[in-house]
Amino acid sequence: MTFNLIFCKGLVIILAFGMLFQIIDEKNAFAGLPTADGYYSSYSSIPSDNDTTRILKIVTLDGRITIGRLVREDENSVTLDIEQFGEVTIMRGNIRTIIEVAEEDYVDGRYRFPNPLSTRYLLAPNAIPMKQGSYYYQNTWIFFNNFSYGVTDRFSFGVGTVPIFLFGVSAFPVWILPKYSLPLVSDQFHLSVGGVIGGVIGSDGGAAGLLYGTATIGNRNSNLSLGVGFGYVDDDLSSKPVIHISGMHRLSLRGYLVTENHLLPVGNGFEGVASVGYRYAAESFSVDFALLRPSGATGGFIGIPWLGVTLPFGN
Repeated sequence: MTFNLIFCKGLVIILAFGMLFQIIDEKNAFAGLPTADGYYSSYSSIPSDNDTTRILKIVTLDGRITIGRLVREDENSVTLDIEQFGEVTIMRGNIRTIIEVAEEDYVDGRYRFPNPLSTRYLLAPNAIPMKQGSYYYQNTWIFFNNFSYGVTDRFSFGVGTVPIFLFGVSAFPVWILPKYSLPLVSDQFHLSVGGVIGGVIGSDGGAAGLLYGTATIGNRNSNLSLGVGFGYVDDDLSSKPVIHISGMHRLSLRGYLVTENHLLPVGNGFEGVASVGYRYAAESFSVDFALLRPSGATGGFIGIPWLGVTLPFGN
């Protein structure tokens, strides 16, 4: 009862903090607000039939952004139907870029840019693949650093470190993070295999890490994952699995509810680590605020705070 009460208090704090961002989100989520390109390819052709099912995002030379449904276009201009303002015509000589927006990302006349960190929870990955050419840098509490790159639409590769050499220590840990997403079972079901392969440069210690498989149900905005992995040290593979159950749900244009939970083998049993957090994700960065609580915590301990910042790049 004490565990549930204390953890619920932490949950209320996180959600209250997140709701502050939610309110700001709703006030600023109108079409035309985004200031950076999404994941969609550039649109430059002039269809002869003026297909009005297209949704376009136009960035002009002075940086203004207009998003709406195509009404008509020719060699001289493009006319869009803007939900809040009606038809707007933009001369082609003033246009810097035109990008086509997917239907699912145009909600109630508002542009909902793609989730910039759709493949990872607080730390654990899901089975959804990174897009080829995309990459991001993730930092947690300043010291923990990860860099991941989408080599193909199925395979991504990451590397991470804790730069303790900055404090005069000659040895420092590094790890690599390969992940392969299997061909789609369906649009809502993904499978992947991967690993965390680590070691310490500058020491005589061997390799250690985790080999895992993950199944994810859902899409890039809302999903739930079950992962099972086995840790190893040198040639010794654990006989007991590490299990994680994690999920995310998009609450608004920039707000996400994120939870990541692990069962870790300890002795003859398991110890759990539960977490709940809020992700504020703009197109060019995201920030995670969360609380982590070990199952064995007692007394007035609420949880371990988590603060992570991610900078996405590429496609």
